[in-house]
Amino acid sequence: MTAPQHVIFGTGAIGLATFEALSSRGETVRLVNRSGQARVPAEVEVVGGDASDPEFTTAVAKGARVVYQTLNPSYPEWTAQFPGLQAGVLAAAQANGARLVSMENVYMYGRPAGRPLTEDRSYNAHTKKGQLRGRMARELLASHIAGRVEVAIGRASDYFGPRGGAQSNLGDRVFAAALAGKTATVLGDPDQPHTYTYIPDIGEALAVLGEHPDAPGQVWHVPNDPDTRTTRQLVDIVYRHAGQPRTKLRAVSPLMLRALGLFNPTVRELAEMQYQFEEPFIVDSSKITTKLGVHPTPIDDALNITLTTYRHN
Repeated sequence: MTAPQHVIFGTGAIGLATFEALSSRGETVRLVNRSGQARVPAEVEVVGGDASDPEFTTAVAKGARVVYQTLNPSYPEWTAQFPGLQAGVLAAAQANGARLVSMENVYMYGRPAGRPLTEDRSYNAHTKKGQLRGRMARELLASHIAGRVEVAIGRASDYFGPRGGAQSNLGDRVFAAALAGKTATVLGDPDQPHTYTYIPDIGEALAVLGEHPDAPGQVWHVPNDPDTRTTRQLVDIVYRHAGQPRTKLRAVSPLMLRALGLFNPTVRELAEMQYQFEEPFIVDSSKITTKLGVHPTPIDDALNITLTTYRHN
């Protein structure tokens, strides 16, 4: 295998968005997942293996300048799998002298409590997934401070966009419904302001974190629209672009989610995260815009592009 400049662990929506951002720069990229298969052009190298195995990760990342961690186990497997996966990717970056760019969410902060989430916010998670995220983030930054590996962390709010799929609150249950003129379904209170992050903007931000000299040693919220709208307002935009005369929207209440969770382990894990939709949930990303010059795609454009991908697929 010819040594690539960039190795991305994970080929989900964010991993592929990062690949596209790097490819647009003419960079050589290797993708790594468990199966060794991904929906990418045939000439793109995809390697299969266990990312929790440091021998495998170190070998597959040999010669890389930047390693990206975009892995995301299923919710029921988070506690069991996530620490080992991060440890494997961290070992690969350290052994190869590569910068590690790690993709995170904002679970570690806990409840907003009436204030926008910023990168200097203390970790006050009351959920098991948020507490795990906090421990994992501290581990990465400790490795950077100790001089073992260069680390830059990107954090996104709930995402939407191409390949967002069923796991996105603004995903299959909204865009496909709008195109069919049916009722969209969302989680939580649709009338609370809520930050959603566009997937291609996440990929662009991670690519910048991999190349910018000022990125390491810090946490960066990837770019979001600074004019935070409610979920209902965003769904209204989707229906308008879909040419529908009116929005049809159904919200799943916490009580209903808990009831569904009795039969579905993934839904059961969603229940503890519903605090994010009970009050204004605003993620400030002015730091990356001001200091690194990464700007969000205008929300109206982002929603329209996403709808177009659903229409074509």
